[in-house]
Amino acid sequence: MDSKVNLAYDFPVLGAFWTIMWIFLWVMWIFLLFRVVVDIFRDDSMSGWAKTGWLVFTIVLPFLGVFVYLIARGKDMGRREQEHTRAQLEATDRYVRETVGTTGPASEADQLAKLSEIRARGDISDEEFRQAKEKVLHS
Repeated sequence: MDSKVNLAYDFPVLGAFWTIMWIFLWVMWIFLLFRVVVDIFRDDSMSGWAKTGWLVFTIVLPFLGVFVYLIARGKDMGRREQEHTRAQLEATDRYVRETVGTTGPASEADQLAKLSEIRARGDISDEEFRQAKEKVLHS
């Protein structure tokens, strides 16, 4: 009897599947490694020595270092990401307000004055001015 064992690479489609799977896992691993390194630098609760220790651990023993980091400190990674995103959004909003020169919503009088200037220049018709004025007064 022939006791030949078929391996995955004996079938081209299965070989392609395994290759794609390994590439996907490799890309996910690289993504996870960078995510952990960014989180190490972003965490303000750790001292410089703790950050250095975690960074060396994840570089010298990447698989073990990342898994231990996720077990030990992964719980708060999402919270730190949300805080960072919130801080960026607030900084962007603050920059826009400073650039535009307003600190809050314009008053109805300011909006009506701007509408009057636009109508006086002829950029909007009397009908458009009336509609915009109604919108300002009833909002």
